[in-house]
Amino acid sequence: MRKVRGHTDRVVVVGAGLAGLSAALRLAGAGRQVTVVEREAVPGGRAGLRLDGGYAFDTGPTVLTMPDLLADALDCVGERLEDWLELTPVAPLYRATYADGSTLDVHADVDDMSAEIERVCGPAEAAGYRRYVDFVSELYRHEMRDFIDRNIDSPLSLVTPSLARLAAIGGFRRLAPKVEQYLRDERTQRVFSFQSMYAGLSPYDALAIYAVIAYMDSVAGVYFPRGGMHAVPRALAAAAEKHGVEFRYSTEATKVELRGDRAVAVHTSLGERIPCDAVVLNPDLPVAYRDLLGHEPRRLKRLAYSPSCFVLLAGSSARYESMAHHNISFGHAWKGVFREIIDEGRLMSDPSYLVTRPTASDPTLAPAGREAYYVLFPTPNLDAPIDWRVEGPRYRDRVVATLEERGLDGFGAGIEVEHVTTPLDWQARGMERGAPFAAAHTFLQTGPFRPRNTWGANVVFAGSGTQPGVGVPMVLISGRLAAERITGRDRAYRSRALL
Repeated sequence: MRKVRGHTDRVVVVGAGLAGLSAALRLAGAGRQVTVVEREAVPGGRAGLRLDGGYAFDTGPTVLTMPDLLADALDCVGERLEDWLELTPVAPLYRATYADGSTLDVHADVDDMSAEIERVCGPAEAAGYRRYVDFVSELYRHEMRDFIDRNIDSPLSLVTPSLARLAAIGGFRRLAPKVEQYLRDERTQRVFSFQSMYAGLSPYDALAIYAVIAYMDSVAGVYFPRGGMHAVPRALAAAAEKHGVEFRYSTEATKVELRGDRAVAVHTSLGERIPCDAVVLNPDLPVAYRDLLGHEPRRLKRLAYSPSCFVLLAGSSARYESMAHHNISFGHAWKGVFREIIDEGRLMSDPSYLVTRPTASDPTLAPAGREAYYVLFPTPNLDAPIDWRVEGPRYRDRVVATLEERGLDGFGAGIEVEHVTTPLDWQARGMERGAPFAAAHTFLQTGPFRPRNTWGANVVFAGSGTQPGVGVPMVLISGRLAAERITGRDRAYRSRALL
């Protein structure tokens, strides 16, 4: 594994997102002097927090899986997860509703899920689900250890028995046909393949190896922290600070000072110059190159990006007894949804979308008797010819109308507080092309072909734009991989998430 060159006593981490915090904890545990520079007043990055009228809204990810990755990061400084976060299993993981009026609850327990599928779709489909779980579990075992949870310097390093086994079980086939091998009902096919959107691809284009995302939530389980998802970065930052990491909030990094290909200091918006022996850059990869290093490699200019999303945060007096914590509504269209968003750069004509009700698990996130809602509609990114300054207000009304048409009567009238995020807003928050899911996981942007996490003598990248990729588990892993580029491989490391 390639390491940064020279001394690494002093490390500056730019960005207190989940990847930056994961790296900071590991670096502190390895005895490095760590300074974290964060432009916002709080940690979290995309996992941000918005307070308004007694409501506390998460502004980024709402689904937490594989909490053992958090435990591993905290363990690097001798801390226990349970001392910093109160996690509650979410049950059901999702409630999926379909255009024909049927409902399917998704459970992590295989027996419970089999019973639910048998109730909705019949015994043959339940048997197919059990075979599918065997497939994704094997996929996870081979893929995680050799292809995700390690630094990759060359595609040749991937030539392992696991690679042969992945090929043998069909991991490099397309996802949708592979799912159809086991699941014949369109409803179960959708609920176990929609996760490819997180990777920026249609399930008809994504490789079957991305079924590992479905494993992470639909088999391994979904959790919710008391205090909301933003409690995660708050806990990681507090633990890091306890162990000597210095945080400089409300301070924007403006430039990495270079001598040749070596970073020697980070400059800030407050006029500071912070000397360093190595630097970890957590901003979106193209933004980090362009704004902090002063150039953008040609390959980055050619990257294809994931779709974006429109998010409506709503504090409301309306409550719906039929809603679970996470709710997915599927329209009649399926292939057409991906074609419109990804291929044609158009808004969905028959939407599928997510509504999260965090107050189902933690009522303290809203005033007494009120509910908080997080509504996410996938959209094209800013490569599409959509003027969100004009379209944003119109689409907000369209979103509310769709929710009401799908059974949330009076949703609009019940809103007391609301905040909208469009692709333009994601871009303003530092996400290239307004794409919060970063570069798409096409074959040539996956694994060893994804932008590498090192540059020059001592610059390391962390976050969803580099290896291993998108999602809360992946960015936590990216922080560990970034730290190991500085400290060397942790020979004692054995993630509980891999057991």
